Amino acid sequence: MNVAFGLPPLTLLDNFGLNSKNMTAKNKNQLTFIDLFAGIGGFHLAFNSAGAKCVFVSEWDKHARKTYQQNFSKIDPEIFTNGNFAGDIKKVKEKQIPDFDILTAGFPCQPFSHAGYKKGFADPRGTLFDNIARIIKAKKPKAYFLENVSHLLKHDNGRTFSIIKKTLEDDLGYSFFHKIVRASDFNLPQHRARLFMVGFKDKSIPFEFPKPVKLTMTMSDVWGDKCDKKIGYTLRVGGRGSGINDRRNWDSYHVSGKIRKLTSKEGRKMMGLPENFEFPVSEAQAMKQLGNSVAVNAIKAVAKQITDSLNKYADGK
Repeated sequence: MNVAFGLPPLTLLDNFGLNSKNMTAKNKNQLTFIDLFAGIGGFHLAFNSAGAKCVFVSEWDKHARKTYQQNFSKIDPEIFTNGNFAGDIKKVKEKQIPDFDILTAGFPCQPFSHAGYKKGFADPRGTLFDNIARIIKAKKPKAYFLENVSHLLKHDNGRTFSIIKKTLEDDLGYSFFHKIVRASDFNLPQHRARLFMVGFKDKSIPFEFPKPVKLTMTMSDVWGDKCDKKIGYTLRVGGRGSGINDRRNWDSYHVSGKIRKLTSKEGRKMMGLPENFEFPVSEAQAMKQLGNSVAVNAIKAVAKQITDSLNKYADGK
């Protein structure tokens, strides 16, 4: 038995269609990535499934770190023994990070979200993007994939987005593609609109975001019973439910004539996590982590497009 998960070996990988070969040393031509502002590892799941290998992780929250290590110690065990499972990215020097091909980051969205004060770069958390820029400048990866709330596109009349775009394109010399993608575009029954940003060091590499797929999974599938909503509310970060009749309600549903409140069991399904993904934390922390996570199906689809593009245009062409 797998002691870390309480499940047969490789079940987490098998459930998500991951390749167990990624658990071994990096293959000669295998793409590598780093997972910044990693949360509970949605990017890690997605890029591992696309055949890439994670070589460095940064996550400062102690509860998220616990969940991350619980679920990935059997996928990429060396990260947790070779000093490449870092905390606060602001304290990490560029030379401490191994060379890599793809930078991934779902960088903190609170400065740009409707739930926050919308201060953007005036908020110290907003400057965390600077750490992404300094690492790209120093390490010169082949590609990046960034995720943030959709409001970032219009924040401060578009000036915040313009700064990010200019930094990546003009200052760092990368291409820049962006699109607002919903979880429901990739068969996860919640709206969860997020801004995806992708770019390549080789600007000649073409890129198109994957086309949406048909939604076959509904909230009835999530609950395992008849639900009055086909697509659910966007999972939020923490906070108590406001009641099903409150306009701010996000976690209560009518299910077969009863009012039911979301738990991490339903949250896993809504975010595209494997059923056996474990939360070795309190239920309140688990819900917070889910609210902070990425819609894995959507990230997975884009990850495949990125790795396919890099493999097709390896060494420039």
